[in-house]
Amino acid sequence: MSKQHTYRATVEWAGNLGSGTSSYTAYSRDYTVKITGKPELHGSSDPAFRGDKTRHNPEDMLLAAISACHKLWYLHLCGAASIIVTAYTDHAEAVMDEGDNALPGRFIKATLRPQVTITQAQHIEQAKALHHEAHRLCFIANSLNFEVACECEITVA
Repeated sequence: MSKQHTYRATVEWAGNLGSGTSSYTAYSRDYTVKITGKPELHGSSDPAFRGDKTRHNPEDMLLAAISACHKLWYLHLCGAASIIVTAYTDHAEAVMDEGDNALPGRFIKATLRPQVTITQAQHIEQAKALHHEAHRLCFIANSLNFEVACECEITVA
């Protein structure tokens, strides 16, 4: 039997500039994400949709969630396989199509580009292969309806 986990967040809009949503340009897209016991996260929409470029937007956060989930599974799998990872940086990218009147907008692809440093050259191929298993196990990737590719680079230090 599987175990379920429940997550809670409060998203509070802070963008009423005096006349609410009386027109598309009359309100700010700013909001605050509140999760008990954690720092607040200040968000907005993407600047392409009248958002504040200095705040996180949902599209950025979705990509960050995909990358972080993959990384956490990957590090776990490397640890279990006695592969010592000393550095991990992912230069992830996602593509969103705005859609049109017939088909609403959606993400169509994400690409993870982790650069991983390990301590032993004999583990390079296994370290590469573990990215596939990390993707298979990632809770976030398993919840998506678009492709997530992984183009990893493994170096030894």
